[in-house]
Amino acid sequence: MAPNSEVPYGTLDLMVLKTLAALSPLHGYGIARRIEQVAQGSLALNQGTIYPALLRLEQKGWIKSDWGMSENNRRARFYAITAAGKRQLSAEADLWAQTVATVNRLLEES
Repeated sequence: MAPNSEVPYGTLDLMVLKTLAALSPLHGYGIARRIEQVAQGSLALNQGTIYPALLRLEQKGWIKSDWGMSENNRRARFYAITAAGKRQLSAEADLWAQTVATVNRLLEES
C-alpha cells in the first residue's frame, strides 16, 4: 500500500498522545517515524503535519516539551505526555472506539 499523506481528520492528536503514552519522551521526528512504523506504511507524516500538532497539543497542556540532545548529537525538543494528556487520550480513545463501532455497524448492514 502506498503511503497516504492525508491523516484522517481528528486522529493525529490521538496518535501522538498514544505514541507519547507508550514511548515518551520523543522528539518530533521520532514521533512521526513511530506513527508511520505502526501504520505499516499507510501514513506519511511530514514536518508540516507533525509540528503544528505538537504545538497545538502543548498549548492545550496535553504534552510538555524540554530541550535535549538527539541520538545524532543535535539539539532537539523532546515531548512527553502530561496527566491532562493521559486523561484526554482516554477520552479520545473511547470516542474513537464508539465511532469505529458505529461505522462498522453501518458497513455491515444489508
